[in-house]
Amino acid sequence: MDHDHMHGMPPPSSSSSSPSSMMNNGSMNEGGGHHHMKMMMHMTFFWGKNTEVLFSGWPGTSSGMYALCLIFVFFLAVLTEWLAHSSLLRGSTGDSANRAAGLIQTAVYTLRIGLAYLVMLAVMSFNAGVFLVALAGHAVGFMLFGSQTFRNTSDDRKTNYVPPSGCAC
Repeated sequence: MDHDHMHGMPPPSSSSSSPSSMMNNGSMNEGGGHHHMKMMMHMTFFWGKNTEVLFSGWPGTSSGMYALCLIFVFFLAVLTEWLAHSSLLRGSTGDSANRAAGLIQTAVYTLRIGLAYLVMLAVMSFNAGVFLVALAGHAVGFMLFGSQTFRNTSDDRKTNYVPPSGCAC
């Protein structure tokens, strides 16, 4: 079996677009002309402000933008937890036949799952700071909105209540 040509695909060219030439030059084009830096994608956790999170080129290399990125991920995680424990997802028994209430619950659930995926994608940048603020955001959000400690004692829930997952995974 010919493993050099995978399913009819041509073999990669030996031009300058190979990973080794990118590592040596930091450029996609060795032959002069365009010399622009490409960020390497990390596959292990690393510390540092030079990263890309969610969008190409964001936050870049600026310390201020990195701090904004961390704040953004933190609040995404808190918002995800708020939606996970919101009464908007738990309709009252009278609302079960109401289609409008069902549509609202579906929209809120879809928003919550979308936000959870955004937090997951941010963590997949493998930046340790982003990972820690995502954990902190989920912890603070759960403490404020899901923990029994901060709920009214008149709440009729069981003490062994397991909260809904804030992640779609």
